[in-house]
Amino acid sequence: MHRFLSISSKSTTLKSHKQLQLPFISPISYATPNGHSCFHYFNQKSPSLGSWIGFDRFFSSGYFPNRVNLREHEGNGNGFLRLKGFVGGVRSFSSETDRESIEYDVVIVGAGPAGLSAAIRFKQLCQEKNADFSVCVVEKGAEVGAHILSGNVFEPRALDELLPQWKQEETPINVPVSSDKFWFLTKDRAISLPCPFDNKGNFVISLSQLVRWMGLKAEELGVEIYPGFAAREILYDADHKVIGIGTNDMGIAKDGSKKENFQRGVALKGHITLLAEGCRGSLSQKIMKEYKLREKVQAQHQTYALGIKEVWEVDENKHKPGAILHTLGWPLDSKTYGGSFLYHMKDRQISIGLVVALNYHDPFLNPYEEFQKLKHHPSIKPLLEGGTVLQCGARTLNEGGFQSVPYPVFPGGAIIGCSAGFLNVPKIKGTHTAMKSGMLAAEATFGVLHEGSNMEAYWDALRNSWVWEELHKARNYRPAFEYGLFPGLAISALEHYVLKGKSPFTLKHGKPDHEATNVAKLHSPIQYLKPDGILSFDVPTSLHRSNTNHDHDQPAHLRLRDPNIPETVNLPEYAGPESRYCPARVYEYIPDEKNQLKLQINAQNCLHCM
Repeated sequence: MHRFLSISSKSTTLKSHKQLQLPFISPISYATPNGHSCFHYFNQKSPSLGSWIGFDRFFSSGYFPNRVNLREHEGNGNGFLRLKGFVGGVRSFSSETDRESIEYDVVIVGAGPAGLSAAIRFKQLCQEKNADFSVCVVEKGAEVGAHILSGNVFEPRALDELLPQWKQEETPINVPVSSDKFWFLTKDRAISLPCPFDNKGNFVISLSQLVRWMGLKAEELGVEIYPGFAAREILYDADHKVIGIGTNDMGIAKDGSKKENFQRGVALKGHITLLAEGCRGSLSQKIMKEYKLREKVQAQHQTYALGIKEVWEVDENKHKPGAILHTLGWPLDSKTYGGSFLYHMKDRQISIGLVVALNYHDPFLNPYEEFQKLKHHPSIKPLLEGGTVLQCGARTLNEGGFQSVPYPVFPGGAIIGCSAGFLNVPKIKGTHTAMKSGMLAAEATFGVLHEGSNMEAYWDALRNSWVWEELHKARNYRPAFEYGLFPGLAISALEHYVLKGKSPFTLKHGKPDHEATNVAKLHSPIQYLKPDGILSFDVPTSLHRSNTNHDHDQPAHLRLRDPNIPETVNLPEYAGPESRYCPARVYEYIPDEKNQLKLQINAQNCLHCM
């Protein structure tokens, strides 16, 4: 893949009266593979999405179809123009007083595994029932797959159901798991443990390559995919039913003024809107809060982790395609949940990373530095020596599992994939469950549009699916580690080998992540070694390798709800943990003219894990 976006603060939070405050994150432009902002991708004034649909529509595969002659099309008398001849059939758009409005039958936010699975399954049903419904997928990355990190152990169960012919096609799924190891690390040793993951029949893949392939399959079915557009807001009708989304404005200067290439965002309206934004998607969070979706099913709060990853090219004689390794223990302390992974992909590439649960207690812990330390372990170092880092990045994960799944249906749509939180924590897999949730939502959506049923069918189907069964069996693993590493291992072993997921009880999660951080006086600063530039690296080097590029003349997308909290709470009580928990060093305390430390937000560093 050309690039990957991500990186998060500790749940992207800041302390606020013993609560952690989440900065508001608004969509921004993203870098294209050649390093330019997508605002200038076409080397001209940036047109709106509606203009591209009508004239220079840009496909995710990177070509322009022939221009459309609007004289061949007729108005429908209500202010909308009906356009014929596009891949998905008939579309309509209008010029509203402030922005263009485009109508589809289904609008999907996010071209990841869940969103593309939903789009593909919906269009399959259209073909089976000879129905003509339109589908639009909007993706904030500059291209499909741009926002997804390479390196994944993939369980093909959902893909077998969605596209059963995939094995006969040229797919990026061609490295079967060849070995599966599980280690407990101390500072100097690696102790082999029984492997609980059961990865027989799974594959080591690049997930970004997989979703690019799925994007092509979706387009073949008539799905319209528009990368480079971030969904900024939810659109409602007079009855507060969701009727679509609005994309971000383009061409806004850092001071908020309109630049020469300004284009108003577009309203993408649909009968059904599916939110597939990934972990902690901003629109999904808004919808959950507005419609009280957690409260509706008494779901617990979501819990999160931060995963930091690098892709290396290693010596051929050290490379073992399909070999996978997971570890627990060092470099993390016994009260911090997390572990590392190492996957051998194809072409001498390996993916190595560290996942740290964001309910850790020590405000001085630095996940990025812990990852750098991991690579110097005597059982890992020899593999990396002589190798080269190709890419790096990070990603947030939602680890709440069964206990934290909200009611996923809202008036006018549904939440699918990691936006709802279907990660199977003990498997360390969520792609297959995300895909299946998208497929189930697509079937419910088709029922609404074609048969007049309702979206609640998605919730019923989800609870009767193998996704629900899988999450229910895995429900006690993550909360077991609230009691510490060794009690967690004991409870997990009991769950896996004896009870086999059929426990008569369900453990609850502890405090929300933002309440778990201790005040600084209970801990001592952690002294991390300087990077050697061979195995471990400083933040600027890793930022460069992430291939992230921002237009500096645009508004910061990170804004504090209360700008006084960092100096009045975070710094004096917690020693400014935001300066350490973000691997991109987005948050930094610097002295002002009075030599008082003030929080500076380096939004240009942000790698967008959410």
